[in-house]
Amino acid sequence: MRRGIGICIPAGLLITLFILFYPFYTALTVTAVKKGQVILCARMAEGEEFMLSFIHSFNKRPVHDTLQVAGNHLIIVQSRYDTFGAGMPESSTESGRIETDREGWVIWKINRSVPEIALFVGSIADHTLTLKGKRIPLLSYVESGTSLLFKLGKVSLYNLWKGKCLR
Repeated sequence: MRRGIGICIPAGLLITLFILFYPFYTALTVTAVKKGQVILCARMAEGEEFMLSFIHSFNKRPVHDTLQVAGNHLIIVQSRYDTFGAGMPESSTESGRIETDREGWVIWKINRSVPEIALFVGSIADHTLTLKGKRIPLLSYVESGTSLLFKLGKVSLYNLWKGKCLR
């Protein structure tokens, strides 16, 4: 009887540790490149979307890029903007189709697969992440000029619980 208990307790402990610390869950991680520090993460499901928004540097108008989780990579689904400017698509091409919505916004449908998204956070650009119903100004996490990397990875239940991951 004692021998059975002596085996069950360590086995149970090992199973519990495995469940807590093995990276089972897909998450979007946002990393400050220079420091190599994950500043934010969020558990994500297949097909789930999030948005990166900013003020265009030339025309000073908002741009909203929608991205979607697809396996271990991201899909740039579309860009939404209300006026044309430097670097903004003006017509449909092989890489994207232009449409307009009821409110007059231009929608550039892209559907481009990328392994990650890199951006420099700017104070004038007001980079914002909209994720899981929350609007997150990136300047609340890092200083202007910081390079951030957005990519999918695997995280453990422990990492989800310890506070940096949105659910």
